[in-house]
Amino acid sequence: MEPAAPAGQARAAASKLSEAMGAVLQDPRRQRRLVLVIVCVALFLDNMLYMVIVPIVPDYIAHMHKAGRPTTSPKVYTLQAPTPASGSDNMGNTSESPTESEDVKIGVLFASKAILQLLVNPLSGPFIDRMSYDVPLLIGLGVLFASTVLFAFAEDYAMLFAARSLQGLGSAFADTSGIAMIADKYPEEPERSRALGVALAFISFGSLVAPPFGGFLYWFAGKPVPFLVLAAVSLLDALLLLVVAKPFSAVTRARANLPVGTPIHRLMLDPYIAVVAGALTTCNIPLAFLEPTIATWMEHTMSASEWQTGMAWLPAFVPHVLGVYLTVRLAARYPHLQWLYGALGLVVIGASSCVVPACRSFAPLVISLCGLCFGIALVDTALLPTLAFLVDVRHVSVYGSVYAIADISYSVAYALGPIVAGHIVHSLGFVQLSLGMGLANLLYAPVLLLLRNVGLLRRSRSERDVLLDEPPQGLYDAVRLRERPVADPDGAPRSPSGPFDECEDVYNNYYTHS
Repeated sequence: MEPAAPAGQARAAASKLSEAMGAVLQDPRRQRRLVLVIVCVALFLDNMLYMVIVPIVPDYIAHMHKAGRPTTSPKVYTLQAPTPASGSDNMGNTSESPTESEDVKIGVLFASKAILQLLVNPLSGPFIDRMSYDVPLLIGLGVLFASTVLFAFAEDYAMLFAARSLQGLGSAFADTSGIAMIADKYPEEPERSRALGVALAFISFGSLVAPPFGGFLYWFAGKPVPFLVLAAVSLLDALLLLVVAKPFSAVTRARANLPVGTPIHRLMLDPYIAVVAGALTTCNIPLAFLEPTIATWMEHTMSASEWQTGMAWLPAFVPHVLGVYLTVRLAARYPHLQWLYGALGLVVIGASSCVVPACRSFAPLVISLCGLCFGIALVDTALLPTLAFLVDVRHVSVYGSVYAIADISYSVAYALGPIVAGHIVHSLGFVQLSLGMGLANLLYAPVLLLLRNVGLLRRSRSERDVLLDEPPQGLYDAVRLRERPVADPDGAPRSPSGPFDECEDVYNNYYTHS
């Protein structure tokens, strides 16, 4: 009878654990915290995959070019990705610099992820609106798992290109549905801004730790190991999503068919959403264009060593998190000034980008890059919740398509950066590139004045609030009424007076008759 006792204790412990998990999943607030964790891990993973190849692929392709197959141990790596114009980049203690054809291959490889993401997002947004958020997130994690495994065992450029492009497909589903799920689960401010701020911090952290993580494991364990570790993380995150969200349960499938979101092309015609999308693209262009070009400029201008070119971006994580925290706190106290926080972020980005070419030593350059990332944090943290709010008050509270538009905005910058930036530096110069990007951000900052009346819009109380008298836990938990803008005395929808008054009637007529 003694052997049966441990077995009985194990069953009892498993039963208690199952009951505890069930209790956690039944609590809506705990459940949405778990959802936030799942989404943050997915965003962290995607950005790890985006940057982990930076120290691996250039050395790997160089060895393929020299020997037909990679050698078993790499040389010293840098954290900067080369571009078509960075033929003078130091790729390590190799006997010769990469050829121009190798640089072109590497630039196209780095950009292929954003290019495919840019092409898929117009389709993934409506799909997410139709299917709810959990199923597309699961699809995205599955595709990321497949692309990571393919990266681990790729032995030629074609397989590397396929793996990188496949990652773009997974990101179009995972990133968009993840951010949309956060906006849905946190429908009220300041919780929504706080949750999106946490997600942005995970994105920044993933981009920061990926290059040293990938380089370290590549050096000591070989190319497959960092990718297999990330594949295991994606698999665990997908399993946790299955347990928490139960995307294939009958209840989930039934509620997925309830709301019908606004078509993505109509959202693109919304002038307020267009202004936000333009700001997201503009603020990310300096980062996307400087990342692949600044290493060569540092070597030529300040005779920077490899560790300096690799560490130049590392301190920027702290001001990025600080910018997220500051914007969340300000938005909680002054939510109607989100446009102002975004405009200040564009000014900081513009000034920092203009200062970069004037730096002649490592410390001032690091300070400039910190200012750049601080400004990006202000813009992203202020304007991502604004997109959800605009959908709430002007359209239907379904967020897949609007965050697909945001992802398109990011992808435009990161699709052009690895390919175009190097050619601009060679034809015009690094100084002109930096000044042009800075001037673009400074000129776009006043455009956000067009959003100054957005905070005056108000949402009507949802059917769930009226019937159940409890705060909503997400759109797909119950049927919600379509959110409407302020109404005239005759009941016609309108917005508060603002810069788009003249085009508002044209937009509403198009929306009504289309």
